[in-house]
Amino acid sequence: MARRPAQPKSVNVLIVGQMGRLAYEALLFALSLKANTSSPRFRLFVAEPQPGAKWQTDPTIRPEPLRDMIEAQGATIVPFESRFFGSDYPYGNKIEALFALPKGEPFVFFDTDTLITGDLDAVPFDFSRPSASLRVEGTWPQIELYGPGYAETWKSLYDRFDLDFESSLDLTQPEEYWRRHLYFNAGFFFYKCPHVFGQTFLDMALSIQNDPPAALVCQQLKPWLDQVALPLVIHKLGGGRDALPAGFIDGKTSVHYRNMPLLYAREDDRVIDLLETISAPNPVKRLLKEYEPFKRMIYQNRGHKVRDLFDRAHLPSREQPIRQRIKKNGFWMV
Repeated sequence: MARRPAQPKSVNVLIVGQMGRLAYEALLFALSLKANTSSPRFRLFVAEPQPGAKWQTDPTIRPEPLRDMIEAQGATIVPFESRFFGSDYPYGNKIEALFALPKGEPFVFFDTDTLITGDLDAVPFDFSRPSASLRVEGTWPQIELYGPGYAETWKSLYDRFDLDFESSLDLTQPEEYWRRHLYFNAGFFFYKCPHVFGQTFLDMALSIQNDPPAALVCQQLKPWLDQVALPLVIHKLGGGRDALPAGFIDGKTSVHYRNMPLLYAREDDRVIDLLETISAPNPVKRLLKEYEPFKRMIYQNRGHKVRDLFDRAHLPSREQPIRQRIKKNGFWMV
């Protein structure tokens, strides 16, 4: 049995919270973390973008009782400035928010639409080797007829940053198949220092955005920019697809649900039980009902109507058919 990596005395858990959907999801995340991870070494930070030139409206968390309830779960709300991203590319929050964390302390970032379903203390993180979520579909690049293939597209990015392309490949996968290449969902990642990770992520994302290699001529970078840069960051910092044993994140310890209809459609009974337990207390219920998808899906039983549309033992392998069936039956909400 492989030895579990030495665990640091404290780990900073980071999500992003702002006005609207992310604020309500932040409360659910905080409730789920508190319910399942009792170790005091995991400290929750909710990074909050501040008003400025990059935002069309004030992005800070409101209303005040919602903010108070998030903090009551043990979360620390920390501000950050959006210098490069904002309303035009809100996915950039996860890059710029990293600089709000203490330098030199290990961190785990989660997208806010995540539930912690197990004990984070049991996850054998090796913070010297970063990794990210492997619950991912081949969303990028989209290969066009007569355009560059997967290998040419990805190699152009590795060459841009003087990275070894060959060592990133999974040679058990066929050539010109997307899984041969290092690719993650950016809903989760970790490392030993948020500032080192954040600066590498920022530099690479801006380079790709502002001056994409010629091989990307056919490719869309929005909303995929974070997921294009992320594998390059992880490879540069010595991580990879095998840096965390399978089955923990996006498994028994966390669920990246994306939205309520997909949660009810796909996740197992223990996740539904957790969701409905942590959202049941009246002070929480009064706040979460202010967000219409939570009100209808959790409290007005529409989530279980979605659930009845699917056999979780025989779900489609891709997300799109699940979305389409939910929409066809009139239950899609985001």
